[in-house]
Amino acid sequence: MSSIPFATVPPIGYGAGSQPGEEADGLAYLAMPSGMRIYEAHLPEVDDPARFAPALATLEAIRAALAQWTPNGSTTFALDGLDAENRALVDETLGEGEVAIVVEVPGERIEIQEASCAGVWRLRATATAPGAAPITRERIDIAPFPRGALVRAFPRDWPVDLDYVARPRAGVVNAPAILTEIVHKSRERRPGGLPHVINLSLLPHTPEDLALIEAGLGRGGITILSRGYGNCRIDATATVGVWRVRYYNSADTLILDTIEVTDVPEVACAAPEDIADSAERLADILAAIR
Repeated sequence: MSSIPFATVPPIGYGAGSQPGEEADGLAYLAMPSGMRIYEAHLPEVDDPARFAPALATLEAIRAALAQWTPNGSTTFALDGLDAENRALVDETLGEGEVAIVVEVPGERIEIQEASCAGVWRLRATATAPGAAPITRERIDIAPFPRGALVRAFPRDWPVDLDYVARPRAGVVNAPAILTEIVHKSRERRPGGLPHVINLSLLPHTPEDLALIEAGLGRGGITILSRGYGNCRIDATATVGVWRVRYYNSADTLILDTIEVTDVPEVACAAPEDIADSAERLADILAAIR
């Protein structure tokens, strides 16, 4: 009966540092997101409360709307009546939060920035028409997600031609099956229903598959960037209720690529508890600056 030398237990050639080109001091892991944004109260200086009474009244109305907000509710405040200084005070007090949105549809561009108080959205809309000067409107929305953006996310009917998608193409492997699933889920989607997520990072696919999926779904009207923990880019497709959601780490490396069939991806929305917290935070700020 042969014996196994003690020196070969555990076997040689396994573990960190044993493979060619690998550093012996440990495994090289993918860099994870870092630098999470956190809420920090900002207290603007108001030397003359009477001069800034319109801005303070607007901020108080925003606080009241936050405190009275109910699920699916939305309140809008026009800022056209404020002069530049009062508008600047509103902007400074509300600050800048994690989510930014750009809406681009024919004849209109809307830039939306979430405030540091979740559920408060600052909108600047510019409408253009041939031969006319651009018209800019500014307002504030109180909602989990600004409705002005949502109603423009899917500006036209975009039927996906599954027969065309199914035609044989060089390099295309799984795109027809993925698109068939997306179309089926989008057709059976109901407002307020649970999201359906397709994780492209876990599915085998080729560059040709991704190109065909993007062409088949089309491009919608809005792009969202959420910067809470790393970066998350969300693009509306032209197919109603279908969103491309991509997560990047702090080194701007794509770490998760998904397609969501839902009303709005949850990562872009303010949670009800955060809206309640925003009412308290804004009340504290107003008490300090008055």
